[in-house]
Amino acid sequence: MPYRSPSAEIRFILDHVVPLAPVSATELFAEATPETVEAILTEAGRMCDEVIAPTNRDGDLTPAKLENGVVRSSPGFKEAFAAIAEGGWVGMAADPEYGGMGLPQALNVAVNDMLSGANLALQLNPLLTQGQIEALEHHASDELKELYLPKLTSGEWSGTMNLTEPQAGSDVGALRTKAEPNGDGTYAVTGQKIFITWGDNDCVSNVCHLVLARLPDGGAGTKGISLFMVPKLIPDANGNPGVANSLKVVSLEHKLGIHGSPTCVMSFEGATGWLVGEPHKGMAAMFTMMNNARLNVGVQGIGVAEAAYQKALEYAQERVQFTPIIEHADVRRMLATMKADIFAARSVALACAVALDMGRATGEADWSARAALLTPIAKAFGTDMGIWAAGEGVQVHGGMGFIEETGAAQYLRDARITAIYEGTNGIQAMDLVGRKMMDGGKVACALLQEVEDEAKSAREVLPELAEDVWAAAETLREATEEMVTKDMQDRFAGAVPYLKAFARVLGAHFHLRAAIAAGSGSARERLAAVYIRRLLPQYASALVEAQQGADGLYALSVEDLGA
Repeated sequence: MPYRSPSAEIRFILDHVVPLAPVSATELFAEATPETVEAILTEAGRMCDEVIAPTNRDGDLTPAKLENGVVRSSPGFKEAFAAIAEGGWVGMAADPEYGGMGLPQALNVAVNDMLSGANLALQLNPLLTQGQIEALEHHASDELKELYLPKLTSGEWSGTMNLTEPQAGSDVGALRTKAEPNGDGTYAVTGQKIFITWGDNDCVSNVCHLVLARLPDGGAGTKGISLFMVPKLIPDANGNPGVANSLKVVSLEHKLGIHGSPTCVMSFEGATGWLVGEPHKGMAAMFTMMNNARLNVGVQGIGVAEAAYQKALEYAQERVQFTPIIEHADVRRMLATMKADIFAARSVALACAVALDMGRATGEADWSARAALLTPIAKAFGTDMGIWAAGEGVQVHGGMGFIEETGAAQYLRDARITAIYEGTNGIQAMDLVGRKMMDGGKVACALLQEVEDEAKSAREVLPELAEDVWAAAETLREATEEMVTKDMQDRFAGAVPYLKAFARVLGAHFHLRAAIAAGSGSARERLAAVYIRRLLPQYASALVEAQQGADGLYALSVEDLGA
């Protein structure tokens, strides 16, 4: 059974669980009518199923390769990417002034969900370009916008993000890449970057690198870093790719998964670059790109989980061990919890996207604050769930899941990177309990109060399920009020389980909404019962761990850990 895009599932969520209607009611997104949404989900789904998904296995078996300094893409990738570009899918949410559709992020997230399920390795290319487009829209000069945005938006050129160096991973401030003024408004960028996704490829006519580097007068740490546009081919007077820049791909990384995605070691050797934004303000500009990517990386986990689930479901229906194994209780448990968790994570991600859209369309600070709160949850929950679901998919296959020919293992290998991308999930959790709680937990508690209020109303329809959701939200709200009184080290020690608890409660909230929307006795109600009775209780044990603080961890010495 080939991959089938979950367009109907996404449409249900946008209609009944995380409504897109308030977004479409704004002046900015008035063109996102129900008819437009239906057309987008249908057409994108068809492309993913018929054009993109068939290339997924080839990308795994025949990885991208470096030949004579040029990266050659996996079989079929160039044609598949062309379909993405020609359909306008790269620039869905981009500014119409430069050729974009100007549609809500919620629809962009929905399409990225389907693309990720079809072929995660390929989807990374347009994802990074979309992040670069947003960074340039917010921070670049008009001259740079006019030159680069039309080509990036159309998919004629692609974009990358160059942060990491061998000695500087999460400690970005330790970077050594430097930028020297050339005296003509350009800069000579010199340094090495690693882990550069799609750092080169033959799917586009030019690759545009956003590179973090330090100017001669840049101070130490992250506050002294600037951002530069450094294209592979320097545009000529007509804006077309011209002479080669002084940069090269040194090597491609040999990875656990996403073999079709070329992960490059890049060397910049006095390469010509243009400043993006203000000097020494590069991190602010780069974070615009990273925040866009964080939500969509969460969506990548969801997309892979969907594909792994579909494959596991097909196998369970066909594999006979006395009876089809889907009739065995444990297999039924795995499939039911996979499906329930995918729905929960997808709803959280779309809720984050809708909050982003409402914040942008209305200018209301509350919406933007909610989007900021939900971003680390959507990223960490979506990717953790994706890895777990892909693992369960292997387990459903039994021994055959460990055999590469079945394809089940590819999803687990591919999904594993997503929990590391764009700030590890530990960093996401620390961001949640740290920066996102600088308001004393006000935004978090306001969201949880909404969950409680809806659960109270739902008691009349689904009393048992609603009571469980209300109790969980109330307990989490009390834990949040306690969390914000702790010092940062204690918060950080409990950050990951706290985020897990928050995600579990939000997932239950959205399942409850779905059950009510679908009506009594519906499949949605039965799936909600699976989630609320089997997965939601995990929040309680997570909160026990979250409240332990740091002392017990540091009571174990380094010697103890090595004993």
